[in-house]
Amino acid sequence: MKKLILVYVIFCSVYFFEAAAQHAYFPHKGIISFEKEVYVRARMREMTNRAEGRNRGMMMRFGGNINDIPEKNSSMFTLRFDEDETLMVRAEAEEPTENTATPGRGGAGRSGNRNMNRTRSANSRQSTRPGEHRVYYQNLRNGTSELELDLDEKYLLQDSLQQITWRFTDEYRNIAGYDCRRVNGATPDSLYIVAFYTDQIPISGGPALIHGLPGMILGLAIPEMHINYWARKVDFVVDNVPNQWRDKKSKPMTMNDFFDALGNNRFLGGGGNAQQQRRNLLENLIY
Repeated sequence: MKKLILVYVIFCSVYFFEAAAQHAYFPHKGIISFEKEVYVRARMREMTNRAEGRNRGMMMRFGGNINDIPEKNSSMFTLRFDEDETLMVRAEAEEPTENTATPGRGGAGRSGNRNMNRTRSANSRQSTRPGEHRVYYQNLRNGTSELELDLDEKYLLQDSLQQITWRFTDEYRNIAGYDCRRVNGATPDSLYIVAFYTDQIPISGGPALIHGLPGMILGLAIPEMHINYWARKVDFVVDNVPNQWRDKKSKPMTMNDFFDALGNNRFLGGGGNAQQQRRNLLENLIY
């Protein structure tokens, strides 16, 4: 009799765990809150050391005493995703909204379309320094990206998603409640990056237009630029990524045309060759 009871308990336990696995929820729509960390002091040292000749002297005068610069600063971004698209904006531009979506691991969800309308309204009221306003868009279905930014005027930079070479590791880390695997990557411009992705969110996207892994990137480190992105919260929603985010005043340009126009700018670009100019622009305007 005891053996029969034991067999019954084991059978029920196995059935329960199999049923739970079959009904595990893998979100295809949601909002991720990312904290962007910039190690300002180390970054300024790197930029000063990399500058040459007259530019080096200007960097040193512009930077003043590097030891007086804060070690790092942080800012928050929200990344909205669905099966085909991602959209990332600064969180400071958003206003509180009602909790009207499906709760996720990180808390209650929010309505995507309503939020984006309020985000655009808040953006129009918020005064930012040149270069601070950025909207990152990825179309994962057709492999394209758009970056809206504000310099002397607003630009909408269009490009293909860059093809990153990934090398998988056996290192894992828990980020925002999700088990993430570390992958080392290299961009076409030979920039080394480290990403942590989770296959529990089966969307091949990530912050700062990084993509190409079998799951959502919740952690991103760019050691050479002293920049990190870490997911702090994941909310599930029922709405797709809103498409009414582009400013009608933005000037559409390809990324290559933008590089040609600003490649010799000593602050935004510069460098001894075209590859270095492109990398400097990516560093200052995208990552």
